[in-house]
Amino acid sequence: MIVLEINTGDTAWVLISAALVLLMTPSLAFFYGGMVRAKGVLNMMMMSIVTMGIVGVAWVLFGFSEAFGDSWHGLIGNPAQYAGMRGLLDAEFGSDPDHMIPGLVFVGFQSAFAIIAVALVSGAVADRMKFGAWCAFAGAWAVLCYFPAAHWVFAFDGFTSAGARGGWIANTLGAFDFAGGTAIHINAGAAALALVLVLGPRIGFGSRPMRPHNLTLVMLGAVGLWFGWFGFNAGSALSANGTAGLAWVNTLAASCAAMVSWIVVERIRDGHATSLGAASGVVAGLVAITPACATVTPLGSVCIGILAGVGCVFAIGLKYRLGFDDALDVVGVHFVGGLIGTLATGLFCTQELSGVDGLFHGGGLAQLGRQAAGALAVMAYSFVMSLAIALVIKRLIGLRVSSQVELAGMDVDQHAEVGYDLSHIGYSTRSISRTVMVPPDGAGAETADVPARS
Repeated sequence: MIVLEINTGDTAWVLISAALVLLMTPSLAFFYGGMVRAKGVLNMMMMSIVTMGIVGVAWVLFGFSEAFGDSWHGLIGNPAQYAGMRGLLDAEFGSDPDHMIPGLVFVGFQSAFAIIAVALVSGAVADRMKFGAWCAFAGAWAVLCYFPAAHWVFAFDGFTSAGARGGWIANTLGAFDFAGGTAIHINAGAAALALVLVLGPRIGFGSRPMRPHNLTLVMLGAVGLWFGWFGFNAGSALSANGTAGLAWVNTLAASCAAMVSWIVVERIRDGHATSLGAASGVVAGLVAITPACATVTPLGSVCIGILAGVGCVFAIGLKYRLGFDDALDVVGVHFVGGLIGTLATGLFCTQELSGVDGLFHGGGLAQLGRQAAGALAVMAYSFVMSLAIALVIKRLIGLRVSSQVELAGMDVDQHAEVGYDLSHIGYSTRSISRTVMVPPDGAGAETADVPARS
């Protein structure tokens, strides 16, 4: 049995945070599933759930190594260095020698980040993308977009071993991204935009109402995301310390401020505040504070939340003006929210917390420029690479289901299941029951054998 010199309190906190972040992907499935029409709810949820399997396997085989292995010119980690978790059983990671955690704990924590980053993209392509094509895209995008971007942003020099080199944004550029505003949200948002441009809009987009079929699921998913996000941000401290506490409070402050500002805009503009708006506002605030949560004060986080709530509520309308069908507002919330948060970090960061004063604290434009350069680099790389992946998959196996399948609903065609089976009016404890089906006019009743539900 391997015995490590570790900080047990920090290890426990990161393990709990990893579980919280992993919970976010099923919560995202509920959030996205409730926002689509009833005939596509299972397909939408499955796109998130299958991502857990695809990315989880890739992460263990080589993804972690690609993200955190010794760097090649700051662009990509050595994918063979930790392949199959080689060399990690007795490894310790941490920025402070007095606060070390086992290497596999860090692997598990970061795996949940990789999974949800890919799953976020799926909301843009609701109701029309082949399930097989999504699986292919998810795997390719993780390898070609997320793992490299995570290396750029999260891999610090010397973190995994003495003398190890890390990514260029974290170490050379010096942009701040504490928990993934660029690597996750801008990255996923740019990919979503590229994918929907190749895929095309849903039938009836802009002319037919496509309302969420179950706002209860949406609210449940939003609360799950909110709960898990505290592990997402505060857990990124990798220690149970004051930085984790600051990130926790800032996460709360920004999400609350964004929710309130979103529904205030709705009330003024539309005459009512909606539950969908409240849920979306929470997510927008969470996205925006993610890069900034350890480098700004709680007052700064409130300001970032307000900017995100107001900015994203107006941004989601751009898809109608510009004609791209971002079905569940991945671009409007995650790309725009991530951009707001990344740039606002350069406005509100303080010397005391980050070592650099932002523009609003007298630090000038230098850090804002670094933030903009990091955001632009991830956005451009992700958009171009995602566009290429989508075009290749479209050429090889096709991206989109037929118009007949789209109109009838994705669930039956893609999964041979339905989200809400209302055809059976009786159940039995026996293996087979006889159910009477009566037409609306009462004539011609017939019986059919159906499986019972015990």
